[in-house]
Amino acid sequence: MNLGQIISWRQDDRAVLFRCASGATGRIDFIMPQIVRIRATQKERFPTAVLHKYGFIAEQIAGPPFAVAARESEGRLEVGADALQVKIHQETGQLAFYDAQGQCLLQGTDNGVQLEPAGYVVRFNITPDEKFYGFGDQNREQLEHRGTKPRMWIVNVKRYIPIPFFMSSKGYGLFVNTTRDIAFDLGATDSEQLAFSSPGSCVDIYVMAGSGMPELLDLYTRLTGRPVLPPKWSFGLWFICRQQANDHEVITDAHNMRKEGVPCDVIGLEPGWMKVYYDASTQKDWHSERFPRPKWEHLKPYTFTSALKRMGFKLELWECNDYDLSYEAERMAAKRAETNVYAGHPEEEEQLYQGYLEPDEHLSRPRRLDKITIPEEPWFEHHKKFIDQGVDFFKQDGAYQVLEHPDRLWGNQMTDAQMHNLYPLLYSQQMYEGFKEYTGRRPCCFTPAGWAGLQRYTGTWTGDTGGKKETLVACQNLALSGHHLVTCDMDVTIAEGIHYGFLLPWATVNSFNYWRHPWLLGEDLAPIFKDYARLRSRLIPYIYSCAYEAHLTGMPMMRPMVLAFPEEQAGHGYKYQYMLGPSLLVGAFTHELHLPTGEWYDYWNGQKYSGGRTISYNPPENRGGALFVRAGTLLPTQPVQPYVGADKSRALIIEVFPGAQGSFTLFDDDGVSMEFEQGMYGRTELRMQGDEHGLVIRIGERKGSYTNQPERIPTTLRVLSEKRPRRVLKDNQELAAGAWRHDGRYLTIELGDVPQAGCTCSIGWS
Repeated sequence: MNLGQIISWRQDDRAVLFRCASGATGRIDFIMPQIVRIRATQKERFPTAVLHKYGFIAEQIAGPPFAVAARESEGRLEVGADALQVKIHQETGQLAFYDAQGQCLLQGTDNGVQLEPAGYVVRFNITPDEKFYGFGDQNREQLEHRGTKPRMWIVNVKRYIPIPFFMSSKGYGLFVNTTRDIAFDLGATDSEQLAFSSPGSCVDIYVMAGSGMPELLDLYTRLTGRPVLPPKWSFGLWFICRQQANDHEVITDAHNMRKEGVPCDVIGLEPGWMKVYYDASTQKDWHSERFPRPKWEHLKPYTFTSALKRMGFKLELWECNDYDLSYEAERMAAKRAETNVYAGHPEEEEQLYQGYLEPDEHLSRPRRLDKITIPEEPWFEHHKKFIDQGVDFFKQDGAYQVLEHPDRLWGNQMTDAQMHNLYPLLYSQQMYEGFKEYTGRRPCCFTPAGWAGLQRYTGTWTGDTGGKKETLVACQNLALSGHHLVTCDMDVTIAEGIHYGFLLPWATVNSFNYWRHPWLLGEDLAPIFKDYARLRSRLIPYIYSCAYEAHLTGMPMMRPMVLAFPEEQAGHGYKYQYMLGPSLLVGAFTHELHLPTGEWYDYWNGQKYSGGRTISYNPPENRGGALFVRAGTLLPTQPVQPYVGADKSRALIIEVFPGAQGSFTLFDDDGVSMEFEQGMYGRTELRMQGDEHGLVIRIGERKGSYTNQPERIPTTLRVLSEKRPRRVLKDNQELAAGAWRHDGRYLTIELGDVPQAGCTCSIGWS
């Protein structure tokens, strides 16, 4: 059944309800001037969207007031705000979306919305040059998905994190608001048509208009949640011990990290730590032989965890989960509902606002198969004893959460049709909220599985698929879908895998067995691993600042070339390179690179390259790939530390790459609390300008405040320059020669303790 002729409509503030001769009802809601929600159903009422019920989509988004106008014009119902307009043909129900300039972004076919008892189909026309990006981790071969059929249904190893959101090169994004199975067809069947279909009686989509992908990601993450900001220590190296490790081996591994000078922050344990292997119950406990518990445990912390803490490590435990999370999800939803007040006229409330949970009537005889769940007890409850013993976070393995349960009836009366894709979201949400409430500290969540909105709670790894180039495509597809905290099981058996693994937003080594231990990699790879671990440690101020930018704006830490350089069409096809933040270009598993327009420096040797071209690149023997820095970069780094936060002075080394004007915002906070949610963090603007005569570097005032914020920060400038300066000034006072040195490649300037007000350094070349 098509929507067909519109026979009546009415407006209530920013919502428009319309009825069709076919019996279908439609609704248009403007969430922001750039975001509109469209629904259509044959039922009497619109069903409650599951993602709304459980808190994964914002009902309202803060912003300036705006108005929505609705009118009939030239045979169309036109509903719009300043940035986006919806036009519906009054005879056919054909949908079309226009931007602020009146350009058509997206137009439905004549039979664009078809509602059937078993589900719906939506079809749009697409232009010959239109390209599509997003869809999460469901395709590891390509970043541009035209001509493919993305499937939105979680499957172990094959599709860990499908996300029903995509962005078009025409300047719009589209998000399908459901947890049901969705089949997309992006011009594969009909080259001029985009289509998607799904079970369920209600079409529910969001369309957003933006000037480019950064703005579309900003809008999408406003709607589904800003990317999470985890503890600062999580950006250091993680080392996951082998499956059979015991407490002695764990301490030995940790001690070897410190003895070998390998910076490392996290020690993790795989399922061998459990008394019962793969124990999914709430009764799990330590393996009594591998991790014996002393009789005096009630008097002091568990012995081996205390030793790890003294060495500066955080502890992670692997877990699996087949618990019914829907009971707690219902309790959390009830609490949210207590404060959720709808506006509108009372007589219209039933029709405009109230919904119902849509049953899965076509599924017969689902059963309660659960023998683990305690309905009145949240899953997080049994984690508390481990946290009290010194555990800092939990690795939420794919295990049961990615499996199908076709006969299972969940506690919220749903079947797998709606719960399968939802379950990983509930898992991370409840882990995040439970840890936050119990400890008052910033949670660190880690899972391979998810759905739309996961970026608000968790980081992910690419599952049991290793750390080769396929995972690089997966990580970039997630970055183009609003998710920024990505990593893989680093492949330490090749230099390329080490290079790539350390230059991801998170860096983790899953040892599996002794052959992946860093100090056992052999005379060629062991030094390379150590060098990259030390590089990672130095880059923490830069990486953490990029994580802050992602949290505040939705711009991911890992940026595919099409996102970072939309104007550089020639570089969009290079899927084995990416930007880590705004300044570092990483090439992995490839010798062919596209350097965008401008000047670039090889980070390994300082050699300058002109951009706007493709180059063939071979890294030095002791490196695993390309790392380039954009000219004009101010790269905040720190001295190598055994673990994040070991240096209480927070000393900075700002690496300067001249050749263009540049700036960078350095963020910092206490690294562990939730104070940042109240705006308690510091930010410092770094700026540079210069020419052939001189260079001026400004370290701006440190704005904002947070607990234990240092008053003065020891700061060093390290300027890439073959020229020896004639003089160096700090705040217009010439520095003595002993305060700076030049080795023929780098000019190192010791600025001393820089106060909160900042300082200016001027370098005269001639």
